[in-house]
Amino acid sequence: MINRSILTALAVAALFAPAAYAQSLSFKVLGQPAGSGLIAQNKEQPFFEALAANTGLDVSVQYLPVDVAGIPDSDGLRVLKSGLFDIVSIRGPQVSRDEPSILGFDLIGLNTSYESGRAHIDAFYDTVDQRLQTQFNAKLLGVWPAGPQIIFCKPEISGLADLHGLKVRVGDQSAANFMAGLGATGVPMPFGEVQQSLARGVVDCAVTGPASANSGGWPESTTTVLPLALQMAVNGYAINLNKWNAMSAEDQGKLQTAITTLTDDIWTYSEELYADAMRCNSGETPCSLATSYALKRATVSEADAATVAAAVSEVSLPVWAEQCNAVFAECEARWRETVGVQLGL
Repeated sequence: MINRSILTALAVAALFAPAAYAQSLSFKVLGQPAGSGLIAQNKEQPFFEALAANTGLDVSVQYLPVDVAGIPDSDGLRVLKSGLFDIVSIRGPQVSRDEPSILGFDLIGLNTSYESGRAHIDAFYDTVDQRLQTQFNAKLLGVWPAGPQIIFCKPEISGLADLHGLKVRVGDQSAANFMAGLGATGVPMPFGEVQQSLARGVVDCAVTGPASANSGGWPESTTTVLPLALQMAVNGYAINLNKWNAMSAEDQGKLQTAITTLTDDIWTYSEELYADAMRCNSGETPCSLATSYALKRATVSEADAATVAAAVSEVSLPVWAEQCNAVFAECEARWRETVGVQLGL
């Protein structure tokens, strides 16, 4: 009788084992600002809202842009650590004050093309991932660029020298330090405030990608664009480690594969957007993805390109290394062993 009962119990357990093993997941996702551009609108938000189909997971998702949620985009890592959201679309420059190693992906002058950006980001990826895990209880799932960050100005400019004495909106401290070296004042400012600040003269110029500038209406308040790539504005996706560790290995694999596919797609799309938005902002054709404006496009001089390239070793690396080493003693050494080797430093 006892043996029969045991056998019956084992049979029932076996019958229901697959159902018990299958996980029903739910994710709260904090996304890019609603008005930040087409990457958020056409790639990120649709991906997460259709996450079940994109991953094959039994999952429900609540997706909120960071500005709609009423959360400062600089708090992305804190939100992850707290568990308030499970997955966060990290805005790299904005959260770098909490974790300076993230700036190692994208120092001023480091990534002047998509090809160099991909190589340098891949080289430093594991270091940043380890920092997020130990400091913010978060795992990095993928990294992508908003696109080359260039300069939009209300007064007409012809090159970097004309920025002397001007107030320039920047995305991070690395850019602020670079502007200081030019005799300009770098002003950190949320993206959503820039268009009105340009219109009212609070700032004279501002740095962002051409697609984001177009989406934000910046050409309505500026006259000139200097298409000199300072950096790539790196963003990424990270998941709370408690949430990640509660998932089965199979489900982790499905999510990671899908995020990798998304970020690869964004790299390609970002490059397409950059080319189209540059044409649109200057009133050129074809202009298929953005609004047409009539900005003057300044010519990038060899001297200005050399100034940006030299900024890595002369300005952005020394200042960043001091800041990062203060909280992570191995920071600069890790960077030099990976990215630095690629640069021949």
